[in-house]
Amino acid sequence: MDGKVAIITGASGSLGAAAARIFFREGVRLALVHLQHGVPPELANAHGTVLSLAVDLQNPEAAGNMVAEVLQRFGRIDILANIAGGFSMGEAVHEVSHETWERMFSLNAGTLINACRAVIPVMRKQRYGKIVNVGAQSAQTGKALMAPYIVSKSAVIRLTECMNEENRGFGININCVLPGTIDTLQNRSQMPDADRSLWASPEAIAEVIAFLASNASRALHGASVPVSGPCG
Repeated sequence: MDGKVAIITGASGSLGAAAARIFFREGVRLALVHLQHGVPPELANAHGTVLSLAVDLQNPEAAGNMVAEVLQRFGRIDILANIAGGFSMGEAVHEVSHETWERMFSLNAGTLINACRAVIPVMRKQRYGKIVNVGAQSAQTGKALMAPYIVSKSAVIRLTECMNEENRGFGININCVLPGTIDTLQNRSQMPDADRSLWASPEAIAEVIAFLASNASRALHGASVPVSGPCG
């Protein structure tokens, strides 16, 4: 991926930051998109190759402005890693508020749609692009007390398949990863008694994202790749 230009959304989160580090090591020029928390400290001073952008991707206009700024800096966009998202659980479907449904769809599907709406015309013009979305293994089946999250992440899988069918003829590969529970400090503190043997580290998941963003994945179209531990 040396010399490619990538947009990574959700770049201040554990998975987004891990992807940013791997992409940077591979020689990718980066536009790191976050709400307000900034970029990994070791990348903060790489001004020539790293562009830090505070953007609310729930706003379609903001997503368009973000793409324009990336093009102004780097001249092209080769990779879009849609990592931004959110999580909520704890209520039965009949108890979930309208606001929770709206928030989960906006964070998990809306940010993806807005970013892709802005980026895909650029990739079509180039006749080249790699888009990697982040779904969830839990979105493959229904589970109690998780409906807004599961349904919104299920939408990510179907959106990946739809966009792939629409764009594979333009030299664009669109795939998604389906992480299980990610081994982060936050998840460890919230689930201290959980079996972590099937948890995957952010770095392990980010390596799969990097593979899907590379030319080694050129034969994959519309795939949903499960990623979980053990990673030993």
